[in-house]
Amino acid sequence: MKFINPIDRFLGMFSHDIGIDLGTANTLVYVRGKGIVIREPSTVARHKKTKEILAIGTSAKKMMGRAPATIDVVRPLRDGVIADFDATAAMLSHYIKKVHETGRTFPQIPRPRVIIGIPSGVTEVERRAVAEAALDAGAREANLIEEPMAAAIGAGLPVESPEGNFIVDIGGGTSEIAVISLGGIVLGRSIRIAGDEMDEAIINYVRLKYSLLLGQPTAESVKIGIGGVDIGGKEKNLKENQKFSVVRGRDLETGLPKSIKLTSEEIQEALSSILQEIIGEIVDTLEETPPELTSDIMERGITLAGGGSLIPGIDKAIFEATKMPVWVAEDPLTCVVRGCGLCLEDNGLLKRIKVTR
Repeated sequence: MKFINPIDRFLGMFSHDIGIDLGTANTLVYVRGKGIVIREPSTVARHKKTKEILAIGTSAKKMMGRAPATIDVVRPLRDGVIADFDATAAMLSHYIKKVHETGRTFPQIPRPRVIIGIPSGVTEVERRAVAEAALDAGAREANLIEEPMAAAIGAGLPVESPEGNFIVDIGGGTSEIAVISLGGIVLGRSIRIAGDEMDEAIINYVRLKYSLLLGQPTAESVKIGIGGVDIGGKEKNLKENQKFSVVRGRDLETGLPKSIKLTSEEIQEALSSILQEIIGEIVDTLEETPPELTSDIMERGITLAGGGSLIPGIDKAIFEATKMPVWVAEDPLTCVVRGCGLCLEDNGLLKRIKVTR
């Protein structure tokens, strides 16, 4: 049993219990009794020489691709794991302090109990890094739960029942695919192919086809605006279904600024290989699922969560590949953090599903 300093225990009486979805693209914070209070990009801006933190979250993301040489704008997580420990600790500390702002004349010293969602495929060293970053940020206790389990709980699936549940959480850094039964992951895959790779695919497509260099924020906005999955059929060729987006970047031939108009069909083509790889992993997981659980999944269907589930047509494409019902969770972007929040309310559930370090 971990020893907790009596002073920290006392300060914890005046702190909020919080759940954190520490995502590659976005960080969400859930406060017990209040709900989701923070939704910010996982981005940190700091001075290159002094390492002073200049901005965190939305304000830091606005600097991406625009900052001078003296400022580093970093995304401290890569593929779902910590790539920059100091920046991650600073970001967590900032959000923990923000949650505990009270407007009093004296500062409140937060010592919260924290639950953090992590990818299911991370190593023990990577798990320990997440927990240590939370403790360095001021948490008195850091509990880790696997993201597919948290997403399933947040989506309202009966994870502790003997029936099988199939969850697919397509995030920014990883796609989590899991079969859950009796409060545990029976079969799971964590692949580092997700939103970031989709952005990269769009950048590469535009560079090869138009000799135009785009920034990552532009590629992300195009993906969100007109992205989709090509599921075949004549309707894709109808002009009324065609969407457009004007993007601006640097012409690689002349070095001068240039703007082009991209169509939704082109973005579908750019994303097709990434999305087919994710769908292929889903099919492979189903092929390895025990027969009894497969029959449950055929009845209950496949649940999609995460930002990737909002790409138009992805549910239909998965249905076509698996011939199983597919449904998108309510508010899929918040499933993981809502699952962490429900675990804050149920200590028994937390003890059964938390990851030991």
